[in-house]
Amino acid sequence: MASITIKATDGSGEFSAYVLEPKAKPAGVVVLIQEIFGVNQAMRDTAAWVADMGFIAVCPDLFWRIEPGIDLTDKTDAEWKRAFELFQTFDQAKGVEDLKATVAACRTLPGSNGKVATMGYCLGGRLAFMMAEQSDADVNVSYYGVGLDDLLGELGKVGKPLLCHIADEDEYFPAEGRAKVVSASKENPHVACHVYPKAGHAFARVNGIHWDGRSAAIANGRSAEALAAALA
Repeated sequence: MASITIKATDGSGEFSAYVLEPKAKPAGVVVLIQEIFGVNQAMRDTAAWVADMGFIAVCPDLFWRIEPGIDLTDKTDAEWKRAFELFQTFDQAKGVEDLKATVAACRTLPGSNGKVATMGYCLGGRLAFMMAEQSDADVNVSYYGVGLDDLLGELGKVGKPLLCHIADEDEYFPAEGRAKVVSASKENPHVACHVYPKAGHAFARVNGIHWDGRSAAIANGRSAEALAAALA
């Protein structure tokens, strides 16, 4: 397994990131932002998809401050319990700082063309939304980010493309909050929201229990197009 090590900007240590490279370089870099299950097989499979599209995939271990190397699935109650414990313990502000450090490192990564995206899922979808507001990433893609309605105060700061994939039946993000995000996004030309009918949370988690092939295919196609436009 290829990996790189990135220094935290607060001087508290360093963390690892899983890396998968495409056949041809130089290439743009996609920073993949984990769910509450850590850098697991679903994220590694997503990295394989990103590399197959011709981008360098980099997936940092954002739970390293709690416990390095978390690798859970969505298949057992015990793993779900542990995942939610991690979510409740995780410092999102520190996570954004670690992501900013990752983006900076990826701009000068061997084989990189200097352009970097973020693309996150669930917790990672929320963090990708935050990165759109707080970082210089060239494009940000959010899959079923949770609680995005409490981040709308800084939506005006988004100056690069932000693509939001929203599940119409997301059990972790109430309909009222989802509607606020869709409405607010219309005020910023850099933000595009797409709602997926009859899709639940985590509809694009590879081999996940909530996988929805149709919604995932449509969302992934839109993501591929946005990545190609920003990172080529």
